[in-house]
Amino acid sequence: MDMAKVLLGRIVGAALAAGLLLPLAGCTDGGDPDGEARSGAAVIAPGKPGEKARTISPEQAAKELPDDTPNAADRAYVRRMTEHHRQALAMSALAPDRAASDGVKRLAERIAAAQRPEIGAMERWAARYPAPTPDVDGHDHAAMPGMATEQQLEELTGSSGAAFDRLFLALMTVHHEGALKMAGEALAAGNNVAVEEMATEVVATQTTEIHRMRAMG
Repeated sequence: MDMAKVLLGRIVGAALAAGLLLPLAGCTDGGDPDGEARSGAAVIAPGKPGEKARTISPEQAAKELPDDTPNAADRAYVRRMTEHHRQALAMSALAPDRAASDGVKRLAERIAAAQRPEIGAMERWAARYPAPTPDVDGHDHAAMPGMATEQQLEELTGSSGAAFDRLFLALMTVHHEGALKMAGEALAAGNNVAVEEMATEVVATQTTEIHRMRAMG
């Protein structure tokens, strides 16, 4: 996707969401200075690398917005990552009563604090962009990378103390690595800007947590 157009889309989207456009007076690059000055509003359009930014009308900005219609990769990411996060929350909920290490307890708290609002954001996205066809593989959770098996979850639930800490760190590290793979696939094949932003946040947050868990283990 053209990053200049993506950035333009984010600027225009934020302005529209706030009910605002950038009020500018004077001439513009490559436009009708008198016409835009009379309009009283314009949008700063970022240029491509090496190019200057342009000042354009809101109408022209709307025409130049990138088509970020969700595709199959976007929908698959949101559907699968929502379930992936839910398992992480279930695992993290075990830590307060079973973990021996305060560090593991704090880590579990951070994971829950980050992923619970991410689930909310993905659920809102899914409601805004309902799938055009029925979900044919939404229940195939075991196929998602990094997901703990039922046996592993039972073992984690039945453990406590140092044994819980070791197993939690091992399972959650693999879980996060699976999330990174899924996010990478969405970034490579998706088309929707909001999904791109969510996947980028997952990469940043969970990469940091993987490094922390490896150091703790």
